[in-house]
Amino acid sequence: MAITTTPHLNFRGNARAALEFYQAVFGGRLTVVAYGDFGMPQEAPDADKVVFGQVTADNGFSIMAYDIPSDSASAPAPVSPTVRQNGMTLTGQPFFVSVRGDSAEEVGELWNKLADGADVIEKFGPSQWAPGFGMLTDRFGVTWILDVAAPYAG
Repeated sequence: MAITTTPHLNFRGNARAALEFYQAVFGGRLTVVAYGDFGMPQEAPDADKVVFGQVTADNGFSIMAYDIPSDSASAPAPVSPTVRQNGMTLTGQPFFVSVRGDSAEEVGELWNKLADGADVIEKFGPSQWAPGFGMLTDRFGVTWILDVAAPYAG
């Protein structure tokens, strides 16, 4: 049995813009289906919002997203800030999206694109455990970790 895990991001009205941005960063095919495409009246406030969206690239990258309907959208839960302390990044955020590649060059290219408009938590560069590592929160509020695959030295 094969299993695939794909992060599914929930937005409050900007899922389409986020998916278009991720497609520009990672490449691949973009699929966007609006609530109106599923039968919601076109004059309804959320008809143009995303009920299903996905970016899928040949390199294995895949991410899904949708817009939470406005009638069920309550205020987002507060997220603990991310801080650097004693050389470590500490955060209370509930999840990160991790992207791992084989070379610092290829991951660095993705980093440069994803960092556009982002809040950089740790700049991409060599780390104690990998030839390249970086952490940022993109312009849509999603926190990403990008790193280069390296064998664990134990």
